[in-house]
Amino acid sequence: MINVNGKLVSKAEVSIENNRGFLYGDAVFETVKVLDNKVLFLEDHYFRLMSSMRILRMEIPMDFTMEYFEQQIIALIQSMDQLTKSYRVRLTVYRQSGGTYLPNTRKIDYIISAKALEDPLYVFNQEPYEVELFKDFYVSKNLLSSLKTTNRLINVTGSIFASENGYQNCLLLNDEKSVIEALNANLFVVKDKVVKTPDLTQGCVKGVMRKQIIELLEKHPDYTIVEQPVSAFELQKADELFLTNAIIGIQPITQYRKKTYQNTLSKDLLNRLNAKIRLL
Repeated sequence: MINVNGKLVSKAEVSIENNRGFLYGDAVFETVKVLDNKVLFLEDHYFRLMSSMRILRMEIPMDFTMEYFEQQIIALIQSMDQLTKSYRVRLTVYRQSGGTYLPNTRKIDYIISAKALEDPLYVFNQEPYEVELFKDFYVSKNLLSSLKTTNRLINVTGSIFASENGYQNCLLLNDEKSVIEALNANLFVVKDKVVKTPDLTQGCVKGVMRKQIIELLEKHPDYTIVEQPVSAFELQKADELFLTNAIIGIQPITQYRKKTYQNTLSKDLLNRLNAKIRLL
C-alpha cells in the first residue's frame, strides 16, 4: 500500500510527465524508521521537513501538523501485513505540477511508501566495510546541499563507482576539498577521545541520526564532540571512523586505503542509541 495525499491506495498512479519532482528535482523527502507503530525521532524528522519546505518556498498546508505527519505514516503501516515490528518509511513532498523552472503554484502533494525491516532495533554490523573518496564530482558548500532533496546525482554516481571498485561506500568532498559525509550517511572521525563531525556549513546533510549521536556524545563521560571541517589527511590518522543515518543507526568503517580502524566507540554508541529508543 501507498499513502497519496492521505489516501491509502495500492498504486500511486502519479503522472510523471507533469511531476515536478521527476522533471526538476523539485521535491524533498524524509526517510524514517518506525518501530512498534512509533515514528522514531518524530519531532526531528518533522521539523527538518518543515524547514526544508520553507527554504524551498513550498506552501505548507495548515493541517500539515506533526500529529498529521505521524498519523499518515502510522495509517500506512497499519494497512500493511503487520508481521514485522519495524519499517523503513519514505515521505516525499513535491510541488504540484505546472510551469517550467518557474512554478505557477507553491502547493504540494506527497507520497508515503514503506518497507519492512528485518531487525527491530539497530544492529551492529561487524562485516568488513571499506570506503574511498569519491572525487569525480564535488558537493557545493551551501544551504541547499544540507537538504534532503530528490536531486541525488552525486550520490547515485558515487554508489556506482563504489560498486564497480568493490567499496561498501564512498566519502564525498565539498568544493573546498573537505570531507563532508558518505553517500548515504553522516561521518564521524575519532582521534584521541575527540570526535569530529563536519559542521553543517560544509555542505553535509542535516541528518536526524547525526543530531542524536551528537547529543549522546555531549553526555558521554569519556569523549568530546566538535563540529569542524574534516580534511582527507585526518582520515588516515584517525583511531575510528563511523557513519550514521536513521535506518542503519551506526555503521563502523573498517578500512580506508591501507588504514584499518577499531570500533570501540561506535559499538558503545549503538548500545546507548538502542537504550534511548526503548524509552521513546
